[in-house]
Parts: sequence; structure tokens; C-alpha cells
Amino acid sequence: MKMIRITCICIALVSSAYAQTKSPAIKQVEEYTSKQYPSLEKLYRQLHQNPELSLHEEKTAKIMAEELRTLGFDVIEKLGGQSLVGILKNGKGPTVLIRTDMDALPLEEKTGLPYASKARGINAVGADVPVMHACGHDIHMTVFVGTARALTATRKQWKGTLIMVAQSSEENGFGADMLFKAGLYDTIPKPDYAIALHDNASLEAGKVGYHAGAFMASVDMMNITVHGKGGHGAAPHTTIDPVVLSAEMILAFQTIVSREINPLEPAVITVGSIHGGSVHNIIPDDVKLQLTLRSYSPEVRQQIIAAIHKKSEHLALQAGVAADKLPEITINDPQTPATINDVELTNRLVQVFQQQFGKENVVELQPAMVGEDFSRFGLQDKKVPICMFWLGAVDPAKVKQAKEQGVALPSLHSSTFIPLPEPTIKTGVAAMSAAALNLFGSR
Repeated sequence: MKMIRITCICIALVSSAYAQTKSPAIKQVEEYTSKQYPSLEKLYRQLHQNPELSLHEEKTAKIMAEELRTLGFDVIEKLGGQSLVGILKNGKGPTVLIRTDMDALPLEEKTGLPYASKARGINAVGADVPVMHACGHDIHMTVFVGTARALTATRKQWKGTLIMVAQSSEENGFGADMLFKAGLYDTIPKPDYAIALHDNASLEAGKVGYHAGAFMASVDMMNITVHGKGGHGAAPHTTIDPVVLSAEMILAFQTIVSREINPLEPAVITVGSIHGGSVHNIIPDDVKLQLTLRSYSPEVRQQIIAAIHKKSEHLALQAGVAADKLPEITINDPQTPATINDVELTNRLVQVFQQQFGKENVVELQPAMVGEDFSRFGLQDKKVPICMFWLGAVDPAKVKQAKEQGVALPSLHSSTFIPLPEPTIKTGVAAMSAAALNLFGSR
């Protein structure tokens, strides 16, 4: 009994210590966010029910612009697609940029939520498709607005310039590239820091995750047209079968990562699409492949691309394809660079988060092979330290149940992905606000 009492006292003292280390500004943020939460959840549901595809975020961008204008930001709209920027000058001090993304995915929502999306949109090839916020950008935007509200409410506690960027078209990799081609860093005060978050589909709501250095991979979308010589399915000896050649190429590509790349270097080659032929008994002239290539190192990226070219050409020649009909290989522009978190900035924010939430709720996670064009905010001529961190978004009970049963939780980009709104949004606003206040030098 005494041991239990001592343990409880120790836990209470630790909790009290964390509470005492929070600054007056952070305490004010938490109180303000608790009062604001009903309106934030209403906004979240509105965004969730009305998702828009990449480059089509007109209504979403309007909501973000109106929120920032109401708070006193100077707003620049349609800066590279539907992206917008809010600028709030609050005396002399650092310039901190906070970024959110706005676009959704062409998926039919199957969560069964009462506020599930029933929206539809037109995709890149002109097809009418269902649309869903399956990557949590609705969470990102709600936290973004909550943070803007909290920082304006506590503006007596900090000095500097706050830049809020609501970016369109992250999912297809165009958004950040368009922003910088439109001159983002020439249009706004140069940031001293750029920060962002991304919800996490395996981390409990109420926690944040981080990794200094390599955070997310570079992504290339590659297209290959495999040429052959079509003919009757009953006379394959008179053809050069591009279907068989494509199969040989796909298997050969798998050995690039397993046998040519240093095992200590992360790399992934995925063939996500194969299209060739139209009926059972005709060997087609061509087959089209679509691949994604992922890595962290520019050298590994180039090694993968060179190996794909080499294997494709050699296998085609071996199959009897003429030199002028070798596979055509292209890579979509723009490529998404790897997201490399600034180590010093990340370590600084980890201390802020540990003070805010307790060390047990700040988790170091391994780098991920997914891509994020937030990387471009740190790769311009004007070098800016960047940090993206993970925001836990899953009901802790579901995480525990999944671990006990040995089953996987719905991932990001899943039609059944369900964030837990309240702790996720509140934690996100507290984390992003605490990060910004620290960078502004607030005490």
C-alpha cells in the first residue's frame, strides 16, 4: 500500500513539474483552445465532408483565406494554383512559417462516420470520382486554423512575423513546386524557420512523433512504354511479346534494391500499374508500366534510374526488339525531393514537446518511405531550416487492440482511415503553437 502511495505521489510530482515548466503563453494557448474546440471540430467536419482534389481546392482555399483575414492577416491568394499565404507582423523578431496542405484523394470513404464524405470531383484524366480526406489534410487545416487563432490571441506574448501557408496540390507533388515557381520566398519576408506536421495513422492521439535528419523519402513517378511486335495468340513465334518482356523487366527491377543498392541505404521500387492488350487472343504491340521510385540519397536515386534504363534496354535487345524500339522511359515533373529535417531545429522542438506533453508522449519514429513536398521549403536559394513532425491521430484503444490482436490499423490513403478528432486537434494546436512560441523567443 505504501509503495502504491509513493508511486502515485511521484507521478503527481512529475505531472506537476511538467505543468510548472509550461510558460504563461502556452497555458493561455491551452485555455483558449479548449474554449475554441467546439468551433474547431465544426470546421473539421465541414472540411471532412467537403474535400477537393489537387488543383481544385477553390472552396477550401476560400475558407482558409477568410479565417486568416478575420484574424488580421494580410492574405495573398492563388499564389501557385490555389495556394495562399497569410502574413501577420507583430513587432521585431524572428519570422516563422507554418504550412498546411489542403487537397484530398480520389477515394470513396467507407468509414461509416455520420459526417463521412459523399463528395465527388473530376480527376486528372477527366473522370468523375469520389473524393475523401484519406490522408488527414482536414486535420492539418483544422490545426492550422487553431494555431493561427491561438497565436493571434497570445500576440502580447511574442514578437516577430508569422507566415501561414495553405498549400494546394500536395498529393500529386505539384503544389510546393508551383508555390516557389510563383516566387513565394520573394513575396514574403524570408522565414528563419519553416515547420509543419503530418497526422500519423499508427500513433496514438495525444502523442507527437519526430525524427531528426531523414524524415520522408524522395519520390519519382516513372513511366515506361515497352514496345514489341503484336500478333495472333496462337502464333507467338511470329511476335515479340511485350507482355512477357514487361514481366521479365518487373522481376529484374526487384533485384536492383536487393542486389545493387547498399543494404544500409533505404530504397523502394514499386510497379503500380500495368496496361497492355485488349482481348484474350491477341498479343499487343505495346505495354505501359507506371512505377514509383523512393530513396533518401540523390546518389541512390540516380543509381536506381540508371539500373532501370540498363535492364530495360538489355532485356528488350535480348527479346529481339530493334534498337530504335527500345523501351521509352520518362519521369514526371516535378520530382518530390526527400524531406530532411534540420537536426538542430528538430532537437530544439523535441525539448519543447517534451516540456509540453511529457517525455512519454514524444516518440522518436523511424524515417518513412512516403513523400512530402514540404521538403521544398528548405531547398531554395534562400536556405531555411525545416522540421515536419508526426501528430498521433488514432484512438489509443484501437492502437492497443491492434497490437494485442496482431492486426494492422487502416493506413493513410485508406478508405477506412478515421482520425480521433478531439485529442488529435487539441494536441496539434498545442504542439504547433508551442513550437512557434519557442522560435519567436516567447517566455
